Amino acid sequence: MPSIASMDSGYYRVPLEVTLSDSTHGDMLAFELNTVRLRDADGAEGVGYTFTVGRNGAAIEAILTRDIPEQIIGQDADRIELLWQKVWWGQHYGGRGGPTVLAQSALDMALWDLKARRLGQPLWKLLGGYDPRVPCYAGGIDLDFPLDKLLRQTDDNLRKGFRAIKMKVGRKRLSEDVERVKAMREHLGEGFPLMVDANMKWTADEAIQAARAFQPYAPGWLEEPVIPDDVAGQARVVREGGLPVAAGENLRTLWEFKQLIAAGGVTYPEPDVTNCGGVTPFMKIAHLAEAYNLPVTSHGAHDVTVHLLAAAPNRSYLEAHGFGLDRYIAEPLRIEEGFAIAPDRPGHGITFDWKGLEAIRA
Repeated sequence: MPSIASMDSGYYRVPLEVTLSDSTHGDMLAFELNTVRLRDADGAEGVGYTFTVGRNGAAIEAILTRDIPEQIIGQDADRIELLWQKVWWGQHYGGRGGPTVLAQSALDMALWDLKARRLGQPLWKLLGGYDPRVPCYAGGIDLDFPLDKLLRQTDDNLRKGFRAIKMKVGRKRLSEDVERVKAMREHLGEGFPLMVDANMKWTADEAIQAARAFQPYAPGWLEEPVIPDDVAGQARVVREGGLPVAAGENLRTLWEFKQLIAAGGVTYPEPDVTNCGGVTPFMKIAHLAEAYNLPVTSHGAHDVTVHLLAAAPNRSYLEAHGFGLDRYIAEPLRIEEGFAIAPDRPGHGITFDWKGLEAIRA
């Protein structure tokens, strides 16, 4: 039995080279990174992480330091489902979301990494192995960029190998959003995959109005048009807006995805492995979407998520974000002509520069 011998956590503040912004979170100067390092009795190691957009990292660190280790040390590292349930219910009364589920996500990711490394397999093969070449888009956090800067960013992403782009919408006047979407469509050409992301900005009525205004420019989807709690409103947007809808990065459980999907409130379910509970529920969400004949996409953590979508036959696009982590990873995600390539290294294949991270410890 490969029992868990130790668990260490880290809490870092990753500075951004460019200030990023969207319609709800304001200016983002840095992301907070929380890491988990597990070692089993044989000395094998597994690594997991989660992140926030600048706050709550200290709460996650407290949970990883004080609450979770006592629940898992000495337990069989291969019984990932059992450990997931143990930690979930152990934290349930004060949890069910927020920092607790982000902390559990990092733990679960580390357990899967440890298991795959022990077996000498890349994570995407251990999870079933569908196709290591995953369609990928560049997710811009660019709401307040002047138009010329937005277009320059787009050209830079094209040079990097991206063949699909997402931009932010949700400015104060819808006419400004429409003007920018129109400019991007003209810049990229007809048929180029272009998605738009409102970051929960609108009411259902506002979102329907916006979706209809964007229709002439054929966005591939409208992302997070309303708050995640308004399931009925988002179902209206799907029915009446005339655009596919992607959503899920702010959902924290399999059961929340079940409610949204069953209500007809999403076209592209969009879990984030760092905040939905980890690899274990991410794959359940992907299979739930498959049962409804829906394509699954993703949010964040692209270096890990590429493995999960590479194991899902109903995968659509992987989102790649510029969260600043590439500076602290030995071999960042590889993009080739619009595809992200899931590596064949054992585990998820991420090797952090731990010494470099020490310089930005929070």
